Amino acid sequence: MASDPDTASTVTTTATGGPRLRFAPSPTGSFHVGGARTALYNWALAHSMGGTFVLRIEDTDEVRNHPQWTAGIIDALAWIGIGADDPVFEGPYFQSENAQAHLDAAADLYARGLAYYCDLTTEQIQARAADSGRPGYDGYSRDRGLGPGPGHVLRFRVPDGTTVVEDLVRGRVEFDNATIEDFVLVRGNGTPVFLLANVVDDLSMRIDHVIRAEEHLPNTPKQQMLFEALGAPVPVWAHVPVLVNEQRKKLSKRRDKVALEQYRDEGYLPEAMVNYLMTLGWAPSGDTEIVAWDRIVDEFRLQDVTHSPAFFDIRKLEAFNGDYIRMLSVDEFIDRCRGWIPGDWDAERFVVMAPLVQTRVATLAEVAPMVEFLFVDDPVRDERSWTKAMGPEWAAPLLDESIAAYETAEWTADALKGALEAVGETHGLKLGKAQAPVRVAVSGRSVGPPLFESLEVLGRDETLRRMRGARADVTTG
Repeated sequence: MASDPDTASTVTTTATGGPRLRFAPSPTGSFHVGGARTALYNWALAHSMGGTFVLRIEDTDEVRNHPQWTAGIIDALAWIGIGADDPVFEGPYFQSENAQAHLDAAADLYARGLAYYCDLTTEQIQARAADSGRPGYDGYSRDRGLGPGPGHVLRFRVPDGTTVVEDLVRGRVEFDNATIEDFVLVRGNGTPVFLLANVVDDLSMRIDHVIRAEEHLPNTPKQQMLFEALGAPVPVWAHVPVLVNEQRKKLSKRRDKVALEQYRDEGYLPEAMVNYLMTLGWAPSGDTEIVAWDRIVDEFRLQDVTHSPAFFDIRKLEAFNGDYIRMLSVDEFIDRCRGWIPGDWDAERFVVMAPLVQTRVATLAEVAPMVEFLFVDDPVRDERSWTKAMGPEWAAPLLDESIAAYETAEWTADALKGALEAVGETHGLKLGKAQAPVRVAVSGRSVGPPLFESLEVLGRDETLRRMRGARADVTTG
């Protein structure tokens, strides 16, 4: 991204020519789509500005962190195109490997009088707050001169005044320091807290742009104070909008489908997911949101990101995915389907059906169920489809006449269609209605790929066997 008069004052670069950005997830569960969106924003800027994307795994929560979650993050990022095979990628680094630097920074702040020890318990803090009527810690130990000891926490001495956060997305945000309590840097057990570790890691990795979720904004004044206290320049801040569901509630792992891995496993294409996530809070120019990654990189600007909550619309994501599936060549579509269809299916038969299926599915996971009836001896019947198709009094005679017509018809899709149209006319039925009993007899379902092309692939003998078997099961009541 070339700098221009409108962007030069809001987006900076390092002395080496490009910004150093980071994505710093915690390996405490599946990879959230919100995290993926934040990673992609950083990734797009790293590419457009000739910068570096640093992956840092914040793994200091020993109780909640598990190696499989770390592997899951790396695999999920790779699925959406973020990985070590790209020259802008750096890492992964692990926060736990920098623990001594966190403690050294804490010791430096204490030595310079910018932090102090406190021995109050949680219960004592709560009791003092109840007596004073002011919530939170009241600075009781600021001037008591305590040193390190069992159960003593190290607190940062919040200065008087106002902390101003200049945010590329949210603008100028002011925080009254009087509302910020002297926050803990090191716990009573001697371990550093997230706020300190995060700042020290950003310093040691020379991170100059921090683009992250809006939920981190309340921590930003504290972290900005730490940057300044440690004598370091404050990074460029950008807090991107929260993702919400259709009730406009923040996406929750307990309530919503938020795991990127789940969408991958349901047959969404990575390029569709990338394109969709980038539009949550930002939009490309023009009258369509479906654009190639190269164009996204060329156009993406942080100052164009909205600060309003972004609706994660699964229906819209499905539409995106369906469009991307239809943009594939038939050969590409067949190749993408390989992980979604059984290996013992007749490959030549699937190749014939692939173009017909490609226009009718929204995800790759829908492919196999749609054409399974062509590869099994006896398809499973959907009872609702069966009842609706076979219930009318004309269903049985229509099947009889269709069987007779198909015994001698030329076995091509056009001829099969014409034969069934003729049968339907004798019953006063249009083709859409007349084909329902035949479709359910052959496939077990009321929906699927084009019927007559499917019958041509299935063959005369197998089609007639299934139709006769269904006719035997039909009761006219």
